[in-house]
Amino acid sequence: MHVDLQGKHVLVFGAGVSGIGADELLEAKGAVVTLYDGNTKTDESKLREKLPEGSRTRIVLGELSQELLDDTEIAVISPGVPVDTGDARRIMDAGIPLWGEVELAYACSRGEVLAITGTNGKTTTTTLLGEIMKYHTTCKTEPEIDQVFVVGNIGTPYTQAALQTTNSSVAVAEISSFQLETILTFHPRVSAITNITPDHLNRHHTMEEYIRVKERICENQTGEDTCVLNYEDDVLRKFGQELHVPVLFFSSRRILPEGLSLNGDMIEYRKNGTCIPVVSRKELNLPGIHNVENVMTAVGMALAFGIDMEEIRTVCRSFQAVEHRIEYVAEKGGVVYYNDSKGTNPDAAIRAVEAMDRPTVLLAGGYDKDSSYEEWIRSFGTRVKALVLVGATKEKIAKAARECGFEAIHMTESFEEAFETCTHLAAPGDAVLLSPACASWGMFPNYEVRGRVFKDLVNALPGEGA
Repeated sequence: MHVDLQGKHVLVFGAGVSGIGADELLEAKGAVVTLYDGNTKTDESKLREKLPEGSRTRIVLGELSQELLDDTEIAVISPGVPVDTGDARRIMDAGIPLWGEVELAYACSRGEVLAITGTNGKTTTTTLLGEIMKYHTTCKTEPEIDQVFVVGNIGTPYTQAALQTTNSSVAVAEISSFQLETILTFHPRVSAITNITPDHLNRHHTMEEYIRVKERICENQTGEDTCVLNYEDDVLRKFGQELHVPVLFFSSRRILPEGLSLNGDMIEYRKNGTCIPVVSRKELNLPGIHNVENVMTAVGMALAFGIDMEEIRTVCRSFQAVEHRIEYVAEKGGVVYYNDSKGTNPDAAIRAVEAMDRPTVLLAGGYDKDSSYEEWIRSFGTRVKALVLVGATKEKIAKAARECGFEAIHMTESFEEAFETCTHLAAPGDAVLLSPACASWGMFPNYEVRGRVFKDLVNALPGEGA
């Protein structure tokens, strides 16, 4: 969109990683920046060290004064700060536009955006679509793209890439519900919602609000754009049938007259009475039906953008699983170890359990996001032979498991003890699966650290295989 921010007085609300990234982008665009954080214990000198060299940013800690509000033309809020907090509400009540980092990055960038949200599958879908788009740049076919940026929740902040974008570049962006709360003009050329199941209810409070925020991803799209949706998600099917934007549906359970379908082992694309084979499940290096849906999402978005089917096929056949998402780690002593640390909610964890094809010892538990665990436990069937629990949710999960009739529960006090318990319970021919169904907070800074600790413990076991 490329908005002129030269000389604009901008308040950055939140001095974490996202706030520092926003400050850097705003200063580069010539804005007059104030970095505000309500935590009076923040060390101002250490905070200033994180700012760009020669930074002119003013730092304000503690109270958000009326004087500061009066001097603010735009406020940029970090995704970790809820928009229903007192200070955020004061900003909005004062009539000041409240931008999130996605809105800021979009305002400062050029080129097209392909945006993915959903409860689960975002990272795999975003990574695969990014690889398809990058491969397309090497093929020199229409549409002509000079560079691809894979950004958002996936690792590289969108704000960090914004100034490098051009009129011929594409940003493939993984977008969270937290980020969608604060979009105003954000307009992807192609959007997708992979699925919607309960998550982050401690932030959004109700399922209705969580759904509303997710569906905002296509709020500014027009009849010239496309939204890719999961037909097998009841919420998204209804949403797609009422949407003002052209919809491309995909289904893993039935043959759709238009869109992408799984027919036996073959993903097929139907349009205007023509059926085109895309790729067979047997050619994919990704386990589980949920990954078939992730592939269909990425394929649908690439097709909607105009990418050649043969280019799409080539990348799908060579693509490997994303780290921390049902990631094969090693086979030790006849036991196969899988790292699904990114399974931070029950629905994601169900998908991991369903991908297992051998008796499984499941390591789970962590931070409580007000989730319910009964559906996840009922998905165990005959696959899960033992459930090893750790973290703040262990008692809650154990209670739910017993109420569902599952009794093979082992309680532990530390992650290391939980892992050791798994190794003792697993016999040759079994799998050990880390799929916590919970966030990592309280034990680890994030799910990546949790996953790497798990992999280190696996690789330290005696025996071959890594």
